[in-house]
Amino acid sequence: MTENVNYLAPVSELSVDERSTFIWRCYAHVVGAIVAFALVSVYLFQSGISAAIAGPMISNWWMVLGAFMLGGWGAAHVAHRVKSVQAQYAALAGFVFLEALIFAPMLFFAYAMEPSIIDSAAGVTLLGCVGLIATAHITKKDFSFLRGMLVWIGMLAFVAIIGSMIFGFHLGTWFSVAMIGFAGAAVLYDTSNIIHHFPQDKYVAASMQLFSSIALMFWYVLQLFMSRD
Repeated sequence: MTENVNYLAPVSELSVDERSTFIWRCYAHVVGAIVAFALVSVYLFQSGISAAIAGPMISNWWMVLGAFMLGGWGAAHVAHRVKSVQAQYAALAGFVFLEALIFAPMLFFAYAMEPSIIDSAAGVTLLGCVGLIATAHITKKDFSFLRGMLVWIGMLAFVAIIGSMIFGFHLGTWFSVAMIGFAGAAVLYDTSNIIHHFPQDKYVAASMQLFSSIALMFWYVLQLFMSRD
């Protein structure tokens, strides 16, 4: 049998030190992506770009939501298929900028409603994600079985969002709550993949996938806070 010289073992097959290095690299890049997202969002707001694009984007909100959902799926696709580290960094940088652009109108209106809403939503999101990541590490459980559920629920959510735009019905608070739960399951799934399944050279791509799920949770936590005011 010919050995595949391009084969890279999943992280679960690495030594303890190599596995630890991979995992910490992933989380360092996730933190870096969050910081970059915050900096780009601040720039968009202070430069007036957020105000300039808020009106047109809100008028075409279904396109914004569609771009947001497709962006998350695209991140998962890229995370598993991009090979070189340079391409992974390019994809991560592009995805962070895209997320900041998509978030710009909602952050603009949230700040106009009450500036503290953004900080509160960010705090709840980070605490929730830290708790879920800790759960995956403490239990050491492989949550890859969640993939099928995430795919089907994601498709149903996308159909519901498009339907609400076409037929004019309001999805309501419970939809945001359900999507926060969906995002939480995605964080568990992504963390499980980081612990068990990603190959050693995919730490940037893995961080992009986890950042995508954290962004999804922040989106709906922010919507939930905004709906209360």
